[in-house]
Amino acid sequence: MFSKILVANRGEIAIRAFRAAYELGAGTVAVFPHEDRNSIHRQKADEAYNIGEEGHPVRAYLSIAEIVSVAVRCGADAIYPGYGFLSETPGLAAACANAGITFIGPPTEVLELTGNKATAVAAAKASGI
Repeated sequence: MFSKILVANRGEIAIRAFRAAYELGAGTVAVFPHEDRNSIHRQKADEAYNIGEEGHPVRAYLSIAEIVSVAVRCGADAIYPGYGFLSETPGLAAACANAGITFIGPPTEVLELTGNKATAVAAAKASGI
């Protein structure tokens, strides 16, 4: 399936993803800003990479370019965003596709459709829901 998965999240969700990856035989990669350098998710991953700019921990976890760049550099063949804003961002799915990395989540088209309530409701009505 996958040989190495970068988890673009932190805390318990990252640790659970690492455990699932381990059970599938895949290596794990954590990303973390300076402020999370002592976080458990960083210690539980097979590899961990510092991202972002000191003083901006939230911005680091939302940096699609930096997350995908780390995945390419370390040889990850998949990125799992966990939950939250990044998991709902079509830009991450598209950036993964452009880099030849599997996005573990909905395709870009689905994220674009569901990211706007008006288009999501229109699509639901058009499909008879």
